[in-house]
Amino acid sequence: MQRRPLLALVLAAATFAASAQDVYPSKTIKIIVPFGGGSGSDASARYFAEKMGPLLGESIIVDNKPGADGAIGMRIAKSLPADGYTLVQGGSSPSVVNAVLYKELGYDPVKDFVPLGGYGRNMTVLLVPNESPFRSFADVVAYGKKTGKPINVGTFSATLNVATAYLGSQAGVKFTNVPYKGQAQATTDLMGQLLDMAHLDLGGASPLIRNAKLRALAVAGDKRHPDFPDIPTIKESGLADFTQYSWNALYVRADTPPAIRAKLSEAVLKVMTDPETIRQLYKPKGTEGIPLTPAQMQTLQKEEIAKFQKIADSVDLGSN
Repeated sequence: MQRRPLLALVLAAATFAASAQDVYPSKTIKIIVPFGGGSGSDASARYFAEKMGPLLGESIIVDNKPGADGAIGMRIAKSLPADGYTLVQGGSSPSVVNAVLYKELGYDPVKDFVPLGGYGRNMTVLLVPNESPFRSFADVVAYGKKTGKPINVGTFSATLNVATAYLGSQAGVKFTNVPYKGQAQATTDLMGQLLDMAHLDLGGASPLIRNAKLRALAVAGDKRHPDFPDIPTIKESGLADFTQYSWNALYVRADTPPAIRAKLSEAVLKVMTDPETIRQLYKPKGTEGIPLTPAQMQTLQKEEIAKFQKIADSVDLGSN
């Protein structure tokens, strides 16, 4: 006699859940940025929040939760409901390198989250003070090999730490990693000649290069950047296999309903491919969009994890 009311309750709950998805979103959406305010990642997330809101019909706010190379923000995102109202900004460190470096991460970047779409990537760049005697990356290598002295290199993420250690091992010179909490701090110390070199994102460094505040030795792209055609690649400078890009993507928890994920992914793609985004966000920073489907983005993420695992196994990160 109790089965009919129970069945009716189940059907009603299912109907309510389905209708909730149909009217999504019906309240403010939050993007957790696992890095501090004022960073390049923060600026990009705020741009997408502003542009995606009108497409979805609800406001989107950004909540900065920095720490542990992005792990703190990812853990917080994992703890919140998988209802599409919490997005998290993943990227090279929180979604790739952390999985390689830390055993007790508190989240699985592949199993716990799925990408809505990658929305920006930057090739990295090697920079020195204007007063530096190094005019090229070849000069750095020659100095390191001749003197045997370690070269201090500023970085601001786990990704750049690992990539710099690998760069040194490939070049046959000793790079001592000097970690910073943000790119701005690293560039300030570099301009003050407190560092020999820095390995940073081209996007954040672009204004300093254009205004001749720092000297760029090489970029780590597959080819020269079209906005900086005079800067050679590291591949041209003698390391044919070395490339490095930093990228960002928006993620949700893996068990978020597919219909909601699809709606969010569509909004990410629309903003990313909008000519205004290219003109206002990408072009000034030397950034480019990542026109991949969510499935393709996840494949790229897995490939990146395998790549960095191989690198981490081949270098001594404890001394870099």
